[in-house]
Amino acid sequence: MARPSRSAEIDDALLQAVATHPRDLVGMVAAQLGLSGARVSMQVRELVAEGYLRKEGTTRPTYAIGANRRFRQSYPRAGLAEDVLWSAQLAPLLRDVSRNVVDIAHHGVTEMVNNAIDHSEATHVFVHMELRDGMLSLTIADDGVGIFRKIARALDLPDERLALLELSKGKFTTDPRNHSGEGVFFTSRMFGSFGIVSGGLVFSHDEGHGKDVLFDFDDMPQTGTLVFMAMRTTSARTAKQVFDEYSSGPDDYTFAKTVVPVRLVQVGDENLISRSQAKRLLQRVDRFRHVVLDFASVSAIGQAFADEIFRVFAQAHPEVELVPIHAVPEVQQMIRRAEVARDHDGGQLPLL
Repeated sequence: MARPSRSAEIDDALLQAVATHPRDLVGMVAAQLGLSGARVSMQVRELVAEGYLRKEGTTRPTYAIGANRRFRQSYPRAGLAEDVLWSAQLAPLLRDVSRNVVDIAHHGVTEMVNNAIDHSEATHVFVHMELRDGMLSLTIADDGVGIFRKIARALDLPDERLALLELSKGKFTTDPRNHSGEGVFFTSRMFGSFGIVSGGLVFSHDEGHGKDVLFDFDDMPQTGTLVFMAMRTTSARTAKQVFDEYSSGPDDYTFAKTVVPVRLVQVGDENLISRSQAKRLLQRVDRFRHVVLDFASVSAIGQAFADEIFRVFAQAHPEVELVPIHAVPEVQQMIRRAEVARDHDGGQLPLL
């Protein structure tokens, strides 16, 4: 990872030291970094002006954390513990933030840092938190193998872009003994904005659009993973609401519902026409009871694609409820054709 600028290094040292050195902040950080007091004082003035530090007094001033907060630190992956990182470094900076937002931040940070620890094969993990003007943003990055590449290898996928489809479904992990595969799914739906950057690909889930989007950026670094999470501190959303939305009932917190963006099964400009594409879309969805198939941005599907989902799979898994949404009339027609064939004479007549 790139070394931060000297100004950023001074900022980080000041913001981390202010809680324990409110009266000798400038002198302590100057000695720590081997800089002049004048250089550090200049940075203190900037942080005060930006609201990250609060100054009290003039002759012998004392300093405290301001209304805005910032934390930035790189850690060796080996020996890093996500619970200690949260409780010792981040939680104290969010004491005056509403409980529901803190709970979501706690969930997101610990899940994503743990993913980096257990899955990334990285040497370092970088953590950045910014609380400014009512917006809380969190970034977790590593220099490891890359999340999309690792999923593609684990599932033998022909294209790393298909890894996003598996993340969108939920319940996927490369380490099922130690992980449930629910971390990315639920975290992406708790925050107002959520994104993963890895291997030239960007996965974005935005509350405003309500859907998962994939972008290609070939000029981006091809290794490592960066996760970005953000939400307004005025948000009323709770972690419980998100869990409840995808659970099987008020008294059963089984992860039973998923929303699958059908367009993510497409690679490049290919059309959705084949049974193999449908099987790829349906991989692991039999682990859910209620599967919403989101056909947004899908203009057409082939007969075999529809038949594999709404006749063949539906017959083989009657316990799974398939619910298509956002389908244009042409897609609806193909879906209905397959459903009629399924229902006709017990669904025994195949579509040719």
